[in-house]
Amino acid sequence: MGKTIVITGAGAGLGKALARRFAEEGETVVLLGRTLAKVQDVADELGGTTMAVQCDVSDPASVRAAFAAIAQKHPKIDVLINNAGIYEPFTIMEATDRQIDSIIATNLNGPIYCCRSAIPMLERGGLIINVGSESVDVPFVMLSLYQCSKAGLEMFTRSLEAELEEAGIRVALLRAGPMYDEGKEAPGWDRDTAMRFHMGCAKNGLDLRTRPVSHSNSVTGVFRAVIDLPPDVRVSHVSIGARRA
Repeated sequence: MGKTIVITGAGAGLGKALARRFAEEGETVVLLGRTLAKVQDVADELGGTTMAVQCDVSDPASVRAAFAAIAQKHPKIDVLINNAGIYEPFTIMEATDRQIDSIIATNLNGPIYCCRSAIPMLERGGLIINVGSESVDVPFVMLSLYQCSKAGLEMFTRSLEAELEEAGIRVALLRAGPMYDEGKEAPGWDRDTAMRFHMGCAKNGLDLRTRPVSHSNSVTGVFRAVIDLPPDVRVSHVSIGARRA
């Protein structure tokens, strides 16, 4: 019997790679994305039972509406993967209200909103995977809000795991390293910001030009392994890094 897997941020990058893998393996995949056209294109490509739903995870009303739409077709789900996130370098002194609010709202509030809506749809044996970031432990510059949001997500994951233990719902944090794929859009950073980010990281010993980067497709097996764990095994935290092949 196939699983019903809900993936946020499924229009590109890791979310899209996960959707492709699970759909090819016969799972029912529900794709959530802020831009409906992007996730609908992925759903059309995958065909079958794949479902696309517009959802801005930073907006609680949008999350409620998205999960209500899912429930009409799938009253019960098996897995929620909180993958949606935004990543933008800036210093706090220069940060706009929009930058501050959008990063916290998307990277931290978003998974919380989605978990709140998904938990009533999960049964014993269900699974929530929150996608974290290596930035929590790596000395990047100009990413304090991104790092803060991902560190908060780790603490939330730990607390939620304890909260849902009695219900038999598993919760795991998969801390991801850098990834690429051919269809992912380049970030729209201005040149000065990008240069200061790269130079600042280099001062901290991080040469972003030479650091290894994994392909999004290469890490999907880790998610598959966590989903397929037997019910008497607990995996709370997995770190996924990149290495040179």
